[in-house]
Amino acid sequence: MNAAESEKPRAFGTGLIALDLVMSANPNLPVQAWAGGTCGNVLSILAYLGWESYPIARMNGDPASERVRADMSRWGVKLEFAGCEPTSHTPIIIQEIRRGRDGSPTHRFSWACPRCGQWLPSFKPITRQAVEAVGDGLNGAQVFFMDRLSRAALTLAAQAADAGAIVMFEPSGKSDPKLFAEALQLAHIVKYADQRLSEAGSAMASDSATILEIQTMGTEGLRYRHRLAKPSDWTHLPAISAPQFLDSCGSGDWCSAGLLAKIADAGLSGLKSATIEDLASALRYGQALAAWNCAFEGARGGMYAVDRDRFDDLIGQILVGRLGGPIPGPSAMVEEAISCPACPPAKRDRPDGPRSSMLRRKMVRRSVA
Repeated sequence: MNAAESEKPRAFGTGLIALDLVMSANPNLPVQAWAGGTCGNVLSILAYLGWESYPIARMNGDPASERVRADMSRWGVKLEFAGCEPTSHTPIIIQEIRRGRDGSPTHRFSWACPRCGQWLPSFKPITRQAVEAVGDGLNGAQVFFMDRLSRAALTLAAQAADAGAIVMFEPSGKSDPKLFAEALQLAHIVKYADQRLSEAGSAMASDSATILEIQTMGTEGLRYRHRLAKPSDWTHLPAISAPQFLDSCGSGDWCSAGLLAKIADAGLSGLKSATIEDLASALRYGQALAAWNCAFEGARGGMYAVDRDRFDDLIGQILVGRLGGPIPGPSAMVEEAISCPACPPAKRDRPDGPRSSMLRRKMVRRSVA
């Protein structure tokens, strides 16, 4: 590790790291194959923003995992702990973007192969062997991010917290009640979209570690409460208008990564010493990143379409309300081929390509809105 790398803040994370197959609303564009999943996106975005990011996962070397690894490597993500035993197939998620009659975008997600009809690989949480593999690697980390739970994930989160890292928990939905309760006890930042959690008051319970609780509300923005100096009431931040609206998928991940990039670079001690103004500014920055992302298709499409040296300028314009309309920038779209692990070779190697009308019809029938 050179001196420049050693000065970068470090983030570890475990949870959903998947291969996203993104079908554009423009039928003339090829399917894009990008690393995705909440954890995968947040870590990739943090790397894009200048952090060292370390996913902890069980990639087994299948074509989907190799595509994910290649994509994450492109952005500088560190993959030392991405193949923890026992390895498993990498999840594959198909996203189709469509346009409504009024031109507004919608997206459908599918977890079934459009060719053979079998379910695509699903998420498998890390196990105790991942804890052993990571070992003392968490020392010096500023952030530990998790969106899916397991006993091993909570063990690593606790170790990271003991070493001075901020633990951020972004629940993806229902999970084991005991693990979920433990995650709320451990996490310093809890972010979610479910009204029921805020009504229960669990994240801000008197015996929890939570310093910042965030509830996202889509086009209405977000609200948050904190315990920096003393427990606060809820504060509402309205959404920032997107310069162009092509797809909202992944905007929550950009908001999370932007928040961490601004408030978490000094770890837990830095978060505890932050001012209320620091916190509001970091959340607003995250919202600006979320708005910027809406101008592109896919959860991280902007990273492939805009030169990195223009990114900060564009975000600055969004924050002051000066950016509107399409964002100019080079296109980096490249057609990718992908195969389902369950497909017979004859179907897997068919030459008709992922944009064929037959595949598109099958995918729509099996999609879940």
